[in-house]
Amino acid sequence: MACFTFFKFMMVLFNLLILLGGLTLLGVGIWVSVDKGLFPQLLSLFTLDMQFVKVGFFCIAIGGVLVLLGVLGCCGAHKGSKCLLLLFFSIILIIFIAEVAAGTVALAYSSFAEGILKAWATFVLKNQYGSDPVVTKIWNSTMTELNCCGFTNYTDFTDSYYSEQSEGSYPPSCCQLDTAPCSQQQAWHSAVQGCFEQLLEALQKHANIVGGIAVGIGGLEVAAMLVSMYLYCYLDNNVS
Repeated sequence: MACFTFFKFMMVLFNLLILLGGLTLLGVGIWVSVDKGLFPQLLSLFTLDMQFVKVGFFCIAIGGVLVLLGVLGCCGAHKGSKCLLLLFFSIILIIFIAEVAAGTVALAYSSFAEGILKAWATFVLKNQYGSDPVVTKIWNSTMTELNCCGFTNYTDFTDSYYSEQSEGSYPPSCCQLDTAPCSQQQAWHSAVQGCFEQLLEALQKHANIVGGIAVGIGGLEVAAMLVSMYLYCYLDNNVS
C-alpha cells in the first residue's frame, strides 16, 4: 500500500509539471498569435514563407496536448480511474514512438532535410535580405555572432536583392577586411564560412548536452508509462 501511495504521489506531481508546462505553451502560443510586435515577427520568420507551420498555432496545439495529458494523469491517479490511466499510458506511448520514428527519419534523411533548409535559406537571402527589415536584422545578428556569411557562403548573395541595391557589394560579414564595401573578390579571398557549417560545429560541440536532454525526455516518458501502468495493474488486481 505504501508503494502504491508513493507512485500515486509521483504520478500527480509529474503531471502537475506537465500541466504547468502545457499552460505556459498555451499562453505563449496565444500571445504570439495575437500580438503583432517584434518578437512574434521574429518567430514567424520560421514559418518558412510557405505557411507549413505557424509558430503560435503550433505552441497552442502542443500546449493543449500537454494540458490534456496533465489532466488525464492527475485525475487518473487521484481518482484511481483505470480508464484514464490507460488513456494516459496510450498517449505517452504514441508520443514516444513518434519521437523515436522522427529521430530515425531525421538521421536517415538528414541530407534531404539539409537540402530543403538550404533551398529555403537561399531563397530568403536572395529575395528578402535587405528588403525585409526583420529578416535582415536576424541574419545580420546571426552572421555577426557566428562570424559567418550566408547559409553556404558569400555566393548566397550573388545576384540577390541586396547585391543589386548596393551596386554588387556583399554584407560586411562576408569580408574579413574592415574596408567597405565588401566586393565579390574580397569575399572570395576572405573565404568566410557559411552559417550552416558554423551551426553544425556548435551542435557538435554541444552534442552531449543535446543528447542528454533527449535521453532525459525519453527517460521521463518511459518513467511516466511505467508508473501509470503500475497504478493500472494495482487497481486492476484490487478490483478483481
